[in-house]
Amino acid sequence: MATFSRLSAVLLVATALSGFVACGSDSHDDDGHTHGPGEGQIGPPSGATCPSGSTLSYDNFGRAFMESYCTRCHSSTLSGAARNGAPAYHDFDTLTGVLNVANHVDQYAAFGPSSKNEKMPPSNPRPSTDDRTKLGEWLACELARLNGH
Repeated sequence: MATFSRLSAVLLVATALSGFVACGSDSHDDDGHTHGPGEGQIGPPSGATCPSGSTLSYDNFGRAFMESYCTRCHSSTLSGAARNGAPAYHDFDTLTGVLNVANHVDQYAAFGPSSKNEKMPPSNPRPSTDDRTKLGEWLACELARLNGH
């Protein structure tokens, strides 16, 4: 019975995490593609790097990006239906919240040389190509700083 309970818990967590792509229920992008709950899986890493001399920071880029495109669903101030399917603890209203799942953010929304990830946000407003490229760079720089580089 204990094994069944653990397996059930793992399946419930996996199901909840798959809802990460569901912010906004069914929605349409600019070319009319419908994004429904659970559609699409996490994309490959963008491969973005932090170029020497990058000036992107949370204060001059990250905060505004998250406020413009993410915190309508991914905010610690939202709960229940107001999160539009965004999983708990994927809160992007603080730098720490973003960095806790930075790889997911990259794989859902950032552009880089290896991948162009556009799964999030699933509805307008959506970031430009330039903003998605900057997102990849900014995340790479923040992670590099965390790792002492």
